[in-house]
Amino acid sequence: MIKNLIIGLICINSSALFAQQGDVKVVKDGRINALVAKQSQITPPEVKPHIDGYRVQLYFDSDRANINDARFRFISRFPKIDTYVEFKTPNFFLKVGDFRTRLEAEKVKAAIETEFPTSFIIKEDVFLPRLEKEDSFNK
Repeated sequence: MIKNLIIGLICINSSALFAQQGDVKVVKDGRINALVAKQSQITPPEVKPHIDGYRVQLYFDSDRANINDARFRFISRFPKIDTYVEFKTPNFFLKVGDFRTRLEAEKVKAAIETEFPTSFIIKEDVFLPRLEKEDSFNK
């Protein structure tokens, strides 16, 4: 018991002996404050909410040039529908649209069936579709 008491007193006293007091002076380049201020002004990228929806997978290939060619053919016919190129080893996948319902995806698939006969509908997380603004107040 006395041994534990002595060890405890030694530990408490030794910690007080090694404690340091004083002032710390930081020497730094003045450009650091400017860099921190500039970095704090940078806004994060816009975050788009996801929902369960549908996309049409038009094409897949291991050659990126073929995917880009198919993408440009689709964009020329449907400029308002977003396209997405995804890479999963060893292929690139071309997917189009952010459809809320399967029926919306079926309409686009039917319109492109002659040019992309192997296209099919897949269910995945999609971005909220863009809403077209109507000029209903001027009617």
